[in-house]
Amino acid sequence: MLDIVILAAGKGSRMYSSLPKVLHPLAGRPLLQHVLDTAQQLEPDSEPVMVVGHGAAHLQEVFANRDCRWVEQEEQLGTGHAVLQALPLLRPQARCLILYGDVPLIAVDTLRQLCADVDVNSLGLLTVTLDNPTGYGRILRNESGEVTGIVEHKDASATERSINEVNTGIMVVNVEHLQRWLPALSADNQQGEYYLTDIIAMAHQQGVAIKTTQPAAAFEVEGINNRLQQASLEREYQRRLAHQLMLQGVAIADPERFDCRGQLQAGTDVFIDINVIIEGEVILGNNTTIGANTLLKDCVIGNDCQIKPNTIIEGAQLADAVEVGPFARLRPGANLADKVRVGNFVEIKKSHIGIGSKINHLSYIGDCQMGAQVNIGAGSITCNYDGVNKHITRIDDKVFVGSNTALVAPVSVACGTTIAAGSVITQDTQENDLAVARSRQRNISNWPRPQKNP
Repeated sequence: MLDIVILAAGKGSRMYSSLPKVLHPLAGRPLLQHVLDTAQQLEPDSEPVMVVGHGAAHLQEVFANRDCRWVEQEEQLGTGHAVLQALPLLRPQARCLILYGDVPLIAVDTLRQLCADVDVNSLGLLTVTLDNPTGYGRILRNESGEVTGIVEHKDASATERSINEVNTGIMVVNVEHLQRWLPALSADNQQGEYYLTDIIAMAHQQGVAIKTTQPAAAFEVEGINNRLQQASLEREYQRRLAHQLMLQGVAIADPERFDCRGQLQAGTDVFIDINVIIEGEVILGNNTTIGANTLLKDCVIGNDCQIKPNTIIEGAQLADAVEVGPFARLRPGANLADKVRVGNFVEIKKSHIGIGSKINHLSYIGDCQMGAQVNIGAGSITCNYDGVNKHITRIDDKVFVGSNTALVAPVSVACGTTIAAGSVITQDTQENDLAVARSRQRNISNWPRPQKNP
């Protein structure tokens, strides 16, 4: 039987932000969400207990869709005091796993190992060995190697500060032990706080075995207290994810310049260039290339596609052998069929583009149903918005639209129509029409050019 308590009451003053610390993002998700997602994988028998303080209402609003129990620590008097607030919500027969909302990268396998052998006569403590343990509580052991207590850095002697094994704060304890030990904590220390770590000495004195476990990597137990630590763990997360993708066959030009803030599913022989950002859920087909400085968000890109540099694709679907960019933008609802070509400085929104159609330069296509083998000339746009409502432009197969054309919706352009450059099209066309809608050119001889006033 497992209960989980997550401590998330800290203000995070060193972040210099009005946002509660545990709501700051890592890989596009709040720190606390990472911890909650990991806790959920442990399949606890009850909803996690969230101990909150600063920004409590904001936290509950952000996580309103998560199954949690909330308790407020009105005064931040230390970790022991924080767990004491959660104690009435814990089941006496359960083991309690204590986690921290600002330690986002703790691995589920590490926690499973920590919890594995803990019973009513033992306590599980997660420790880590550091080259530089400054600031951390030191693990005290006797000559037999048994843990006898933890001393915080500020309270430690010079000899104790030389110890490299330190406390991570993460532990699993039987609730019946917490019911005895937490009310007995003292704030007689340098910080004037009730340290949760003091229960380790109590456990040793009462003959409760203290079993220690260490994480596979030290970054798992690193907390975030400032922007520098936030950036460091962000890069660690991205580096680890990039390595996983590369081991699965994705070619990433530089894993140090890759950012995934969502979920990426990639086929075989995918290449991702530098400074690509992935957000939401992204699917990439086989033999697809993503150019440098590209943002992909909630999109599906098919096989044999080429996304050229500096392109933004959000909420779009691309079929096979599509080319997009450079400097193109596909907005939500853009649906590109096989072999479509979209060039530089083209924006497409809520439109279907048929097989083999080309929109190569400087165009806006919105609320459009476009057929196959259409050519849209440079500088052409669909005028889909009348100031109040959006309207549809329909372009049938094999239409040629000359440069600098405005298609004023609602309008339908029939199959095989040719539209002369510089036209403003307001009326439907018939098949194979030539549509010309521009004023006749008039040349005035010897026209006096305006001069600047003296």
